[in-house]
Amino acid sequence: MKQQYGQILVTPKPFVKWAGGKRQLIPILNQNLPRSFGTYFEPFLGGGALLFHMLTERNGQKCSISDLNSDLVLSYITIRDRIDSLITSLKSHERNYQKDSKSYYYSVRESNPRSAIEKTSRLLFLNRTCFNGLYRVNSKGKFNVPLGKYTNPNIVNEDNLRAVSDILQASKVSINCRDFEAVLRDAKKGDLVYFDPPYQPVSNTANFTSYTNKSFSIDDLNRLAELCKNLDAKGCHVLLSNSDSEDVSELFSKKPWKVSRIQANRSINSDSKKRTGHFELLIKNY
Repeated sequence: MKQQYGQILVTPKPFVKWAGGKRQLIPILNQNLPRSFGTYFEPFLGGGALLFHMLTERNGQKCSISDLNSDLVLSYITIRDRIDSLITSLKSHERNYQKDSKSYYYSVRESNPRSAIEKTSRLLFLNRTCFNGLYRVNSKGKFNVPLGKYTNPNIVNEDNLRAVSDILQASKVSINCRDFEAVLRDAKKGDLVYFDPPYQPVSNTANFTSYTNKSFSIDDLNRLAELCKNLDAKGCHVLLSNSDSEDVSELFSKKPWKVSRIQANRSINSDSKKRTGHFELLIKNY
C-alpha cells in the first residue's frame, strides 16, 4: 500500500537509521517468510524495515510490534497519532539547526523534553544529525553521540513520515514497550515471530548493543534461545537474524533450526571500508 502525496507515490520506509537495520536484506528475508501465517510479531522493532515491507505488500496483515526502548516505541505511536504536530516541531528544529548547527545540536542533545511530541521530535532530529545516524546511550541512559558532518541533513522528511503515519493508522498494528519474552503469552500456533536482536559481537571491538542503557548480554541471548524453543513447541513460525558468531551457531545447532549464512553490509560503521563483506545468520524452524 503506497501513499500518494501530490504527484508522488511514497512507499513507507524506516524513519530512523538504526544499527543492524534490515532494508538492504528485505529481498532475502521476504524469500524466507513462511507461505502463510497468522499474526506477525516483531519484539525487537528498531527501524521496522520488515514491518513496513509487510504492511505495504500484505494488505490487512495483523501485526504486533514491540521494543524495550521507550523513546522509540513512543515515536511510532506519535507518528501514527499526532503527525501534524510532530512535523511542525521538526520544522522548528530544522530552522534552528540551520542558524547554528553545532551549538543547537548539543543543546538539543542535553535537553530532556517531557511531551510526547518533543521527545519524538528530539529523537528524530538527533538521529538525522548525529554522527553516522547512530543511536547509542550511556549507562545512565543519556544519548551520547557527537554531531555528524552533514551539509544538509533531511531533518523533516515529511513525505515518508506521512506515509508511515497513514499505513500505521490504516493497519491492524498493536505497539507496545516491553521485554521480548512477553511475546510468548500472545503468539499462537501458526503465527510468525521475527527476532532481530542487538547482535552478539563477533570480535572484542564489535560490541554494538547499547540501544537502551541495559546491554544485550550472553544471558539475554540464552533467554532468547529458550524462548525460540518454547515458541516452536507452541507451533509458531520463528525467524531470527543474528551475527555469524560461535555463541549463536552453538545455541541453534540442533533441530528444528535451519541456519543460513547470508552476506550483509553494515549501514553504520565509522570506516566505510568496513561496511561490506560481513556475514550474518538467518535461522528458522520451518
